[in-house]
Amino acid sequence: MKLDVVLVNVSPPDKHGFCSLGVSVDIVISGIEQGKTIIAQINPRMPRTFGDAQIHLKHFDARVEVEEEIYEMNFVEPSEIEKSIGENIAAIIDNGATLQMGIGGIPNAVLKFLHNHKNLGIHTEMFSEGIIDLVEKGVVNGSKKKTNPYKIVSGFAMGTRRLYDFMDNNPEIEMNDIAYVNDTSIIRKNPKVTAINSAIEVDLTGQICADSIGQRMFSGVGGQMDFMRGAALSKGGKPICAITSTTSKGVSKITPALKVGAGVVTTRAHARFIATEYGIAELFGKNLKQRAQALRDIAHPNHREELDKAIFERFGSSLMVK
Repeated sequence: MKLDVVLVNVSPPDKHGFCSLGVSVDIVISGIEQGKTIIAQINPRMPRTFGDAQIHLKHFDARVEVEEEIYEMNFVEPSEIEKSIGENIAAIIDNGATLQMGIGGIPNAVLKFLHNHKNLGIHTEMFSEGIIDLVEKGVVNGSKKKTNPYKIVSGFAMGTRRLYDFMDNNPEIEMNDIAYVNDTSIIRKNPKVTAINSAIEVDLTGQICADSIGQRMFSGVGGQMDFMRGAALSKGGKPICAITSTTSKGVSKITPALKVGAGVVTTRAHARFIATEYGIAELFGKNLKQRAQALRDIAHPNHREELDKAIFERFGSSLMVK
């Protein structure tokens, strides 16, 4: 995409004239490559990061100096339901796994239950400060990764000043172009890639809608497709979709069918593990009826009778006896 003007926020230059894009490289680097006019805001509060983040002053057509805080997103303590989901997921994460996870209560909850794990790595579209304690304890060290070993690889980060100070001049962190970070052929090379993503609703066959509520767009697709596929192709990988069993209004997120107009972000062919506070449904290798039963078993108890009826109507036979 050709751009006329690109505005970027960077750290002050080092003695060689290189600034850093800091917390956000992702698509910004492509913007710089495609823009006709590049205007830089130089901000000493921006942490200096490495990887694809380094940009020389000569690339800027104009620059202005400011000093202002980088936007912060406060750490949210996981709810009891989110802690249950986090504990369920942590139980199937192997030592030596490479993790992809986003931001929010469930990812934070997962991280809380990983303190006894060993040799974890990070290759993720984004990260927050939940990983800091694991890095400082040596749980996350990247020693088993095949691509970018010993490095935390990401496209952007969001958290509090604690996270930004942790990132500043930290050679362990590589902030890279999202075209590299989200490349399935790169993701799959790491062992035991464990991708943890979320959804708005999941139907009884395992189709995952993560971007819309019916016809109303709620979010973008993000990197879910890339990482779910990359994890599925990784040796020992585990693509995981993590959801609370119901919405805040008590509506089941596991449904007989997706709402009319809902988008399938992750296909049922790629859905392997669905996690709620009631357990984990492992879908790989199961037929549609077996999938439906497994998903029914991790739905909220208040909605299981409705799902039982849907399974019976769809498959025309009684539920399987375990």
